[in-house]
Amino acid sequence: MRYLPLTEADRRAMLAAIGVPSVDSLFRDVPESAWLKKPVEGLPDHMGELAVDRALSAMAARSVPAGSVPFFIGGGAYKHHVPASVDHLIQRGEFMTSYTPYQPEVTQGTLQYLFEFQTQVALITGMDVANASMYDGSTAVAEAVVMANRVTRREKAVVSGGLHPMYREVIDTHARFLGFEVVAGRIDPASADDLIDRIDDKTSCVVVQNPDFFGNLRDFSKLAEACQAQGALLIVAVTEIVSLGAVKSPGEMGADIVVAEGQSIGNALNFGGPYVGLFATKDKYVRQMPGRLAGQTVDADGRRGWVLTLSTREQHIRREKATSNICTNSGLCALAFTIHMSLLGEAGFARLADLNHAAAVTLAGRLAGVKGVAVLTDSFFNEFTVKLPKPAAEVVEALAKKNILAGIPVSRLIPGRDDLANLLVIAATEVNTEADMDALAKGLAEVLS
Repeated sequence: MRYLPLTEADRRAMLAAIGVPSVDSLFRDVPESAWLKKPVEGLPDHMGELAVDRALSAMAARSVPAGSVPFFIGGGAYKHHVPASVDHLIQRGEFMTSYTPYQPEVTQGTLQYLFEFQTQVALITGMDVANASMYDGSTAVAEAVVMANRVTRREKAVVSGGLHPMYREVIDTHARFLGFEVVAGRIDPASADDLIDRIDDKTSCVVVQNPDFFGNLRDFSKLAEACQAQGALLIVAVTEIVSLGAVKSPGEMGADIVVAEGQSIGNALNFGGPYVGLFATKDKYVRQMPGRLAGQTVDADGRRGWVLTLSTREQHIRREKATSNICTNSGLCALAFTIHMSLLGEAGFARLADLNHAAAVTLAGRLAGVKGVAVLTDSFFNEFTVKLPKPAAEVVEALAKKNILAGIPVSRLIPGRDDLANLLVIAATEVNTEADMDALAKGLAEVLS
């Protein structure tokens, strides 16, 4: 595409039309302390292509790839084995180059795999219907709250203290601009929230996570009943989708909306994205569901085919009455999820979950034997919280120097809480070996001695 520069007169006319005095005014919601006012230090300035390639390669070499060292970081993004066949298939030209189907019925292959993706998500979450994916888990949970507000015609969301802090921030951002209320539950790594007591006739939804940020597994069946009694919806978020191969599904617990991060299936860590958000709900709420929905039908000759049954591209017509402003989906990531899940099958998915849980149980047992380490999480899947005798951030830095990536200090995501400073969230998956676990236990013992 040709670059078409704007004149100063063009800029003035555009700014006047939208009612702001300057370009800087467009960024007023970004704190000035975060503005980039000079070139990034350390990046090459004027060099030839070969020199730039060498400089950037040297910078990249300082990074430690996940899996090249003992790796126990989770917190919403997990290191799993992705079969080579997944990347091989998604890089086929007909998949890699396809985009959002603007003329849906022309792209039958895309619609078919989205239909299969939706079926897989509905089955593992225990829900009636799922959409064709969202951007990621955090935006999916915020969209779920907005949907619940719309369904109940209420504007108060009760959010568990066990919800991932970054997910909570995305909800808060939506609340700030859409004007609804957010009531936060108690943040306690060892006990459940007092959420039932916070539900009233003004509550639109209650948002929980299972397993929660600290790794706790809970059954929310009674909470679902309490929500139903007050006319509120229960939203269950799942950051580790592999857990649904082993634990009771949110649908079985009575959830009204289930949102999840699907990165663990088919998608690598990729420096934080792109990932794939999952969104499922009950049949009766399908027309309030954000995103798009691929459906199965037959053509005039009775042949099986697929159509885009629901799409919020109607936002271009309905505008503020549209169900969402999301107009696409994480198509290639959803395809990777679908391929990996198809390769696993139902038995393979359950087996993968068993391997993850077994790894975490083994690791928790070893760490409990390290002097000064206390495992706080009683019931967990593949992630749990430990309490250390010194700040977890210091311990993580010390272990990183030993080429052991130990986990996430809770203080990194929940700052300002002295009572949480010594807590470390640790994840173990099927990729962690006995040697990895020995290295972590030995390293912790050395750092804490």
